[in-house]
Amino acid sequence: MAHYKHVARKLRLAKKTKQIRALPAWVILKTRRRVTRNPVVRHWRRQKIKNV
Repeated sequence: MAHYKHVARKLRLAKKTKQIRALPAWVILKTRRRVTRNPVVRHWRRQKIKNV
């Protein structure tokens, strides 16, 4: 990827980076472990972002 990025692309990449986070512990406790993992989790090498 180019060193210089358009602002819109950089914002989209930042959003995807924020989505990678694991679930907070209080969510797991509140849902009584029905929700245990983040469905949006993505590994940087295995799964690429489309249309960024």
